[in-house]
Amino acid sequence: MLVGVPKEIKVHEYRVGLVPANVREMVLHGHAVIVETKAGAGIGVRDRDYETAGATIVSSAREVFERADMVIKVKEPQPSECKMLRQGQVLFTYLHLAPDPQQTRLLMESGAIAIAYETVTDSRGGLPLLAPMSEVAGRMSVQAGAHCLEKEKGGRGVLLGGVPGVAPGKVVILGGGVSGTHAARMALGLGAQVTVLEKSLPRIQQLDELFQGRLRTEYSSVDTVERRVCEADLVIGAVLVPGAAAPKLIDRSMLKQMLDGSVVVDIAIDQGGCLETSRPTTHAEPTYMEEGIVHYCVANMPGAVARTSTLALNNATLPFALQLADLGYRRALAENSHLRAGLNVHEGRVTYRAVAEALDCAYVPAEEALGL
Repeated sequence: MLVGVPKEIKVHEYRVGLVPANVREMVLHGHAVIVETKAGAGIGVRDRDYETAGATIVSSAREVFERADMVIKVKEPQPSECKMLRQGQVLFTYLHLAPDPQQTRLLMESGAIAIAYETVTDSRGGLPLLAPMSEVAGRMSVQAGAHCLEKEKGGRGVLLGGVPGVAPGKVVILGGGVSGTHAARMALGLGAQVTVLEKSLPRIQQLDELFQGRLRTEYSSVDTVERRVCEADLVIGAVLVPGAAAPKLIDRSMLKQMLDGSVVVDIAIDQGGCLETSRPTTHAEPTYMEEGIVHYCVANMPGAVARTSTLALNNATLPFALQLADLGYRRALAENSHLRAGLNVHEGRVTYRAVAEALDCAYVPAEEALGL
């Protein structure tokens, strides 16, 4: 198979779909790899590093899309990239289609086979290709939120860890999954007072055992969300419904009750965000104010720590990418139900139920689309 790696073009996105070590693995499996020039520049990888690993450097993204049987990326294809996809071509990347009707329409029109990192599953019910970036985003959310609390950024002027004689800041985390857990770890490390709101009672118990009582856990309801959010200095939205639009847990009326200058970091923005007032931002302009509250809603947070993020993501994606290349996408999806869960669009049809429901379009089960 000919595998192609274009340079990411989303604003301030520096990650890359394959690092040289993974290119080498592809080549050892008998595949050819083409990489757009300077695709790895954002993480300090040179074209000659890819060539040493066995890749061929090409001059443009168009050549990658025209030649490759499978395109491996990091972020969702931008409209110009969607228009370069072709019938039967495999795209393996993050998609986050539920809040993005335009991308979904363009992918359907392309006739490509779009496999989303974020809906691939594992035997334990986890999301192995989403988890590494959720870990990064969770940890970054506290770092970003602490910075936004500074007065010059519009924040309350609160130091999360406090100082002797002054109470620490209050951090409320909505969701105790992977990103929420890593956010809690970072916030506790800074000395903040941390509360995690979660609906799963078994997960609440796990969090209590994991942190040995160092954080407060509460069952997430409309009442507890409202009470805790309104007293928080920093709120981190870390809710996730796999493949679906994020639930709106904080509406404008609740926002008006929050402390002036408090900060919301919405990790769920890739799936539409968990606030009524959330809208995607970029690393170039990461924040905006609504009702006196600082909103940080960067849709590719891990891109800011591109080297760490790329290496973590490549560790997770390589086994699945090799399966797709070694077996061909049809056989790979037929034999691996966890990889098949990643199929979101197949030759013009939406094959992931939550996406179809979010966008009110026809749904065709992956098995039916593949003729299984």
